[in-house]
Amino acid sequence: MTEIVIQGIGGRMGHVLCDMIAQRDDCCVVAGIDVKDGEQNGIPVYDSLEKLNDKGDVIIDFSSPAAVEKALPYCEAHKLPIVVCTTGLSEELQLKVVQLSRTVPVFKSANMSMGINVLSELCKRASAILGVNYDVEIVEQHHHNKLDAPSGTALMLADAINEQNDGAYHYVYDRSSVRQKRDPKEIGISSVRGGSIVGDHEVLFCGPDEVITLKHTAYSRSIFANGAINAAVYLAKKEPGLYNMGDLIASI
Repeated sequence: MTEIVIQGIGGRMGHVLCDMIAQRDDCCVVAGIDVKDGEQNGIPVYDSLEKLNDKGDVIIDFSSPAAVEKALPYCEAHKLPIVVCTTGLSEELQLKVVQLSRTVPVFKSANMSMGINVLSELCKRASAILGVNYDVEIVEQHHHNKLDAPSGTALMLADAINEQNDGAYHYVYDRSSVRQKRDPKEIGISSVRGGSIVGDHEVLFCGPDEVITLKHTAYSRSIFANGAINAAVYLAKKEPGLYNMGDLIASI
């Protein structure tokens, strides 16, 4: 049985993870990390990874960039695999995550939903067929408590399209400061924040006299939790390296 430590156990995703793991027989939660010591439904919670005393086979992180940065040296020292689900990481911090993967198994995906990763593949395929004659716009919607914008998932989708086109595109997040014709080599990314929207991503390929729309809507956080749990069980058995949802899907 895979023993899991949840960093950010007191947050929304932490509670969903605990509920879903409790229904499985291949893993369990042995500890949580949050802002203060305590207990959550019988699970010990610590305010520092150093208090774990070697508990756990793998960490699932749904916290903050600052917490991720603190976790990396601990994982390095204890050779503890980590599933990084937190978004909004700086380029410098993302580089540190990659560096950690040289000596520790690391799983990182901007979105843990299988459906989103299928959408990413569909976007690549559509871009390969349609080419630069179709303008690309991405609209993402999330709840009003989400801190980062655009979402990590929107950037992941943009990156997938850009990689398909050898990096030909640049990203535009705001057109209010300029008055000019749209550059055909740009991907526009727009963010909506409101209510309790779990997550909605829409990719528009806008061509002459037609628009092709690829869309994914998340109705529950459970899809992200399920992906993270599957990733943790998968990662606990792996050698050092950087893994993503593509690797997990290929192993099924």
